[in-house]
Amino acid sequence: MIENDIRQRLFHGHLELLPQMNEIYELELAFVESQLLDNQELVDRGAYFAAVSDVPTNHFRLCAGGGLHLPDGTARKRRQFFVRNQFRTGYATHGLFPYRGKFHPQMVKGILNVMGLRPGDTVLDPMMGSGTTLVEAALMGIDSVGFDVSPFCQFMAAAKLDGFEVSLDPLDKAVRESESLFRFFGGIETGKVPLSGAAERYCPVQQPSAFSAEWFEPKVWSLLLLAFLDSVGFAERSSRQAPNIQFRGILERYAAVTRKLQQGRAALELPVGHAKAEQCDARSLPLPSSSIDGVLFSPPYSFAVDYVENDAPHLRVLGANLGDLRESIVGLRGRTLRQKFDTYVEDMELVLKECARVLRSQRCCAIVIGTNSNQLGKLFGKDPDQVDGLDKVMIRLAEVVGMNFVRRFERRIVGLANTMRDEDILLFRKQ
Repeated sequence: MIENDIRQRLFHGHLELLPQMNEIYELELAFVESQLLDNQELVDRGAYFAAVSDVPTNHFRLCAGGGLHLPDGTARKRRQFFVRNQFRTGYATHGLFPYRGKFHPQMVKGILNVMGLRPGDTVLDPMMGSGTTLVEAALMGIDSVGFDVSPFCQFMAAAKLDGFEVSLDPLDKAVRESESLFRFFGGIETGKVPLSGAAERYCPVQQPSAFSAEWFEPKVWSLLLLAFLDSVGFAERSSRQAPNIQFRGILERYAAVTRKLQQGRAALELPVGHAKAEQCDARSLPLPSSSIDGVLFSPPYSFAVDYVENDAPHLRVLGANLGDLRESIVGLRGRTLRQKFDTYVEDMELVLKECARVLRSQRCCAIVIGTNSNQLGKLFGKDPDQVDGLDKVMIRLAEVVGMNFVRRFERRIVGLANTMRDEDILLFRKQ
């Protein structure tokens, strides 16, 4: 009763909120959306509304219908997660590859709207991870450029963008012939089948003539290789199914995801924004000064996740040097926790300085960051409530490089209380 009263006070009667909205930060972002966007804009790119004056929103229509296709044998807990989060994640190509620590796509859409970005603008994600910002911006008609120092993240983000235009028939054929494909990928994993050094595709140097030539078209191959890497990670986490069966189920999911996205695009006549995913160190961005309309990213949770160890099976397949990569990822350099923290702060100041340099005057930068208070408390020998979380560290660093703190949206993290209790969306504006 109280919840309904709050909603009625915050939103006009012609705005119908999406189901499953039960967090304060979602209502906050939805309220700002309702203030900044007109009715047609809410229909076209609103994140938190099911309908506007009884007209279904694009977000509702993209997410509605059957949920994310999951292979047989998927754990009940994982199935329930996607049912509960039907409108938050798992739609478009966000549902490809369950990358640890990635954004909620719906939240990214809301943040892009709160930042005032519109179709034709360009948003930067300097630490793009799995490419959520780029995919979401593309769905909204916003151009984007993303960078990541990890070759696996660059490949994964590019593959998800390929899903917007990939040919569907070769993916269906790959499902039917998954056994022979799986054996071929096994040769790639063991190094018997070398991959080219082209980071954007990683195609095999020699392509078997017995295989469909369509499989080696760049966009098709990217998704096939990503599906195999997905199955490699799945096999490490679970032995409930044989690896070849897991691979087939993941291929089925990839084919279903891309088909649903492309059908949705066609039905909604979505103007897709141009997106570019590249491998690059965020401390030195290859972009002109004052060339970007908005910056949105999440710094690495290096205290909680060792990204090199976490992605090691995939990085090895792609031929990455794990030692060199460890020295490049923000937050992993250093032997002790204190050394890692000190270099993390130094590196993040350089990253934020670059973000401020490429951002246009009076435009916004949004940072999504967990507090990591438990780890910092151990580091400084204090109670977690007595130390400055990474949110306060980011605010200090951003203001040093010329970005004024505007406001925060606080999000409680479920399931990671021992590591991170809260996640903050910090909004800055360049002076």
